[in-house]
Amino acid sequence: MEMKQFLIEIFKYNDYANKLVLKKIAELPEKEKSIIFFSHLINSQNKWMARILQDPNVVQMSWWDPVYKFDELEEKWDDSLLMWLDFLSEKTEQQLFEEIEFTGFDGGRWTSPLKDIPLQLNFHSVHHRAQIQTLIREQGFEPDFVDYIGTKYKKIS
Repeated sequence: MEMKQFLIEIFKYNDYANKLVLKKIAELPEKEKSIIFFSHLINSQNKWMARILQDPNVVQMSWWDPVYKFDELEEKWDDSLLMWLDFLSEKTEQQLFEEIEFTGFDGGRWTSPLKDIPLQLNFHSVHHRAQIQTLIREQGFEPDFVDYIGTKYKKIS
């Protein structure tokens, strides 16, 4: 499998898993912390894209703000996801392995292979989804099964 297809597939898996978590958040009596983490995932995807596109305002963008209202999360997530899927669809395999420059957390110039940024975003999503799953369990709910392998294996007998 080419890297481009892998990155698109992993974004789609994270979309599936995050939307299961989002449905569970809707049931929680205490949603605030989960909403903060979910908003952070959206903001992270938006900020990294702004970094890639050399947005001059990227240093002022927050990883944690805005915190969206619960009823905005799915639409904001979808917008952020579509932006990344469209971006990746337009890249060649070679472009994904090229070094790109971006403005870092300190205002300095940094570089990374382009492919490592969507990988980071998806691994980061797993991390915060696990935190949300813990919050769900702490409130007495059973989190949904969101393991990647659960989307791949098939029973044969």
